[in-house]
Amino acid sequence: MRCHEIDYKIIGESMQMVEIELDPNETVIAEAGAMNYMEDGISFEAKMGDGSNVDQGFMGKLFSAGKRMLTGESLFMTHFTNQTNDHNNGDKKCVAFAAPFPGSVVAINLAEIGGSITCQKDSFLCAALGTKIDIAFNKRLGSGFFGGEGFILQHLSGDGMAFVHAGGTVIEKQLNGETLRLDTGCLVAFSDGIEYSIEMTKGLKSMFFGGEGLFLATLSGHGKVWIQSLPFSRLADRVIQHAPRLGGSAQGE
Repeated sequence: MRCHEIDYKIIGESMQMVEIELDPNETVIAEAGAMNYMEDGISFEAKMGDGSNVDQGFMGKLFSAGKRMLTGESLFMTHFTNQTNDHNNGDKKCVAFAAPFPGSVVAINLAEIGGSITCQKDSFLCAALGTKIDIAFNKRLGSGFFGGEGFILQHLSGDGMAFVHAGGTVIEKQLNGETLRLDTGCLVAFSDGIEYSIEMTKGLKSMFFGGEGLFLATLSGHGKVWIQSLPFSRLADRVIQHAPRLGGSAQGE
């Protein structure tokens, strides 16, 4: 199934959203709860599966949706369609999406980077109908279980636009045979041609006192890598660390 050809614009700087412009009968799929606003003429429906395979039966859709639950996402995806048509003065309509925490939206044309990317399990935001959303497991199961982020990944494939969300600022790097090591939570996505693994930090002193965690993600090969400056897990850990203990009240109460 070919992906719908959608137009878009990214709004904002530090807390971005993406506005999708749909022609009559065009559809965009998104994670449940990601929608910010939509114009009159757009309808939405929660469906089991991503809609990439119209011939897939109920059990096939249930199996695909069940795999998504392993990533902590909803069993359903929301499909937004411009229901106007040329016979009823149909025109372009807009719908906008944003993630539940501050950061940047990365627009990726899958057709231009080989047809697929692999991304962190919670980074997918929305995509043109026809994009297949699956899961991928890190090959090194042992380090994956203890490495936290990076064990279960999402795999997006198709020939249209896909949008992923990253915390803070996004850096795009092109690897040409080099190796890059980073905190497992800082990885957003990588294209085909990149080998990905999770490795334990070397040395007991660095492991326990270096402050960088027990594991690092290692990427090497030829392709693109997207990195985020502020993973949500790091932000959440810092908030919890400095939260009032034992139900303490705010100052002055």
